[in-house]
Amino acid sequence: MLIQFFYTLRTAKLPVSVKEFLTLLEALQQGVIGQDGVATIDEFYFLARTTLVKDEANFDKFDRAFGAYFKGVEMLTADLAKELPLEWLRQHLQLELTPEQKAAIEKLGWDELMETLKKRLEEQKERHEGGNRWIGTGGTSPFGNSGYNPQGVRIGGKGGNKSAVKVWDQRAYRDYDDNLELGTRNIKVALRRLRRFAREGSEVELDLDNTIHKTAANAGMLDIRMRPERHNKVKVLLLMDVGGTMDEHIHRVEELFSAVKSEFKHLEFFYFHNCVYDFVWKNNRRRFSEKTATWDLIRKYNKDYKLIFVGDATMSPYEILQPSGSVEYNNEEPGAEWLQRLLHAFPKHAWINPEPQGVWQYRQSIALIQQLMHQRMYPLSLAGLEGAMRLLSQ
Repeated sequence: MLIQFFYTLRTAKLPVSVKEFLTLLEALQQGVIGQDGVATIDEFYFLARTTLVKDEANFDKFDRAFGAYFKGVEMLTADLAKELPLEWLRQHLQLELTPEQKAAIEKLGWDELMETLKKRLEEQKERHEGGNRWIGTGGTSPFGNSGYNPQGVRIGGKGGNKSAVKVWDQRAYRDYDDNLELGTRNIKVALRRLRRFAREGSEVELDLDNTIHKTAANAGMLDIRMRPERHNKVKVLLLMDVGGTMDEHIHRVEELFSAVKSEFKHLEFFYFHNCVYDFVWKNNRRRFSEKTATWDLIRKYNKDYKLIFVGDATMSPYEILQPSGSVEYNNEEPGAEWLQRLLHAFPKHAWINPEPQGVWQYRQSIALIQQLMHQRMYPLSLAGLEGAMRLLSQ
């Protein structure tokens, strides 16, 4: 049974060796997991990941291969909405409204929305479905999921209308894969507009011209000369939006990320969600436990770094302009304040947007980000990347 599991992991391009697979089998034989010889699927998942995966960057590949082999068994379960009974949030019907009906639904302002939610949490005692007032599913209430409201708080369920101004849910994002094999060299070619080469570090490369010259000057006695490798001296600070609407652009962003890592030796990267606030993170699995303060970025990296944002800038305007506007937590200061601090700290900056440029004019949040970025927003296309690199190299 497990031999096929091993081949499934190899097919998923995970660097799993026979030795590691034998270690897994030995651990099973020794009874490392399970009571009375019976192990749960969760226990096997964690044991297999521990013994077979050496790099956290491959966790997502492992998860997908594991899920495919065990036919979609849920491995990692969590109570993501402990404050509300799960039955209240379970979808039983799909709401369909005409454009006229949608236009007639009242849109609450931010303060009113938050205050009303607080009251509903205090008052509600049972499940509701298809209504326009209580926390529930399939209705036009601004609280719940699987319904429609032009501006609400999604609680549980899956997003779809992209109209939630806050999300009461603990979502799992995955890191972008920096080892993705590019299908085209165009991204790398565009990035090479941002180059400033220098020879730095230890002498590890043969200096052929100087070796010939010194050997000739030494009456033919071989005199080998070495020199440091030639590297792109440009320093890049890359901040990438992850999760939510960015899931639609994962493949293209991974291509860009892979190209950036291969082109720039001096690269620092971090993740954020929708808008930058008081912290960013390196690992999406531990984004709340291993945070990096945005102030630390400003203090640690000097003005020599070129700051590049990658994100679709698609969010509620409240996330940019309002304290506590983040969909995931109550931020003390609006995202606009943090963006302005970063732009002041790093004068050479640009924003790369994977959304088609034709839709930018219809997104209020994109217009706000463009204004904050002083119109330094470029599409994730060959021409867009060339324009951004040309700007950053000035």
